[in-house]
Amino acid sequence: MHTDHYHRAPPGRRRRGALALLLACAAGWPLAVSAAAAAAAVHRTQAGELVVLVDTGTEMPMAQFHGGQLSGGIHMELGRALAQKMGKTPRFLALPRKRIALALNDGQADLLCMYVPAWLPGQFLWSEPFFPMSEVLVTQVSAARPHALAELAGQPIATVLGYTYPILEQALGGAFVRDDGPSNESNFRKMAVGRMHHVLTQQSSLDYHQKVGSRLQVHPPLLVKHYLGQCAVSPRGQASLAEVNAAIAQLLRDGAVQHIMANYR
Repeated sequence: MHTDHYHRAPPGRRRRGALALLLACAAGWPLAVSAAAAAAAVHRTQAGELVVLVDTGTEMPMAQFHGGQLSGGIHMELGRALAQKMGKTPRFLALPRKRIALALNDGQADLLCMYVPAWLPGQFLWSEPFFPMSEVLVTQVSAARPHALAELAGQPIATVLGYTYPILEQALGGAFVRDDGPSNESNFRKMAVGRMHHVLTQQSSLDYHQKVGSRLQVHPPLLVKHYLGQCAVSPRGQASLAEVNAAIAQLLRDGAVQHIMANYR
């Protein structure tokens, strides 16, 4: 994961800005709020709502976007379910990956779900692990089915640009041959036309593609890692860690998490 950085304006631009401010005050003009400050005011969480962050780089089945707004996917269903259990109105804030940690820390959103602490630097509160996630290696039936990661040494594996795969790096070292694509879906397309024999992906992504896309002819996936996703809770938001954990516990008791996942298989 990457962190965002603020950039200060050049000295000349700062002096011009200060001069413009003084002239405005002298002329009696009302001071305009900066665009950044206005945006922060608009997006800051309000009482009675649950603001859920979503990375705009996320693909289906996790998230779908139209016009920069979240329009479907697991993130939307989970956010609505959590808000309902907490007695709040859900609102979704879609931001690029580089901006999500800063927005969450600043209180522009209450939580970000289906993450783990290693992916998100910052002093956040973390919910109980609850959302099942599996990283898998998918192999086309035209290639030999691998039964261990070591068997993939030297073979190109379709991966997603910008993501790290520490388990493969540790298992294969310099023999881990990445073939980066912009998305899981683009990697599935490469496999479908025979350009790649192996794809590293999430089980949920594979399940969704097999449901709605051109069905791939693949061996049973090789499990790389199974883990439980969590929600990162803002220290400056309107939702407490105790509220989030209580809502998660209710979803688990109701079977709501499994029901949400089943909608995309």
